[in-house]
Amino acid sequence: MNPARHPTRPVLTFLCAVTCAVAAAPPPRLAPHPAALSNTHAPGEVDRPELVPFIVADPASLPGIVVDETAATLVGAWHYSTHTPPYVGLGYLHDQSQDKGAKSATLTPALPRAGWYEVRLAHCYNVRRATNTPVTIRHADGETTLRINQQQEPPHARLWRTLGVFRFAAGREGFVRINTAGTEGKYVIVDAVQFLPVPAPASQTTPTPPKR
Repeated sequence: MNPARHPTRPVLTFLCAVTCAVAAAPPPRLAPHPAALSNTHAPGEVDRPELVPFIVADPASLPGIVVDETAATLVGAWHYSTHTPPYVGLGYLHDQSQDKGAKSATLTPALPRAGWYEVRLAHCYNVRRATNTPVTIRHADGETTLRINQQQEPPHARLWRTLGVFRFAAGREGFVRINTAGTEGKYVIVDAVQFLPVPAPASQTTPTPPKR
């Protein structure tokens, strides 16, 4: 066969090689939040080694839309740590149990479509954590503020706690904000939030009129 009569074959081979290389490339490397203070613990220095297998190193491997602490909008000084697993990504942030009420972290998703989402919050847990961490969810119907006990083990993979099911507009209108007010003497944790698309609750669906 004359290769000159089939000029597209080398091009297709090249495109296939490029596509395969891109598909095999590792996910982008996470960078620590530039405004957060550095982790002071050595690699592998953990207080709960049995929970290391529950660490999720790559947020992109999770379903739904995940916002990691690396993308949070921070107010006040927050400190990185990896001392207490599990966590998502590089580690988690804590408020150093200081300047209570003056610190917050806002995690804002870019939602591809309007609809209902189950919102989950990731946090590690131990007796040093706050039992009444304020968490505010801004959604299409207003704002909802909850108090989260970060000493309790989250029920989903020992990492995720459901905050509720809420309706959101598409884009970046909604957010989850973690505050430190009223948590004196304990540490507030910021790690990640997850937005999982779900069907509309039964109370929100329009019933189909009966056929006549």
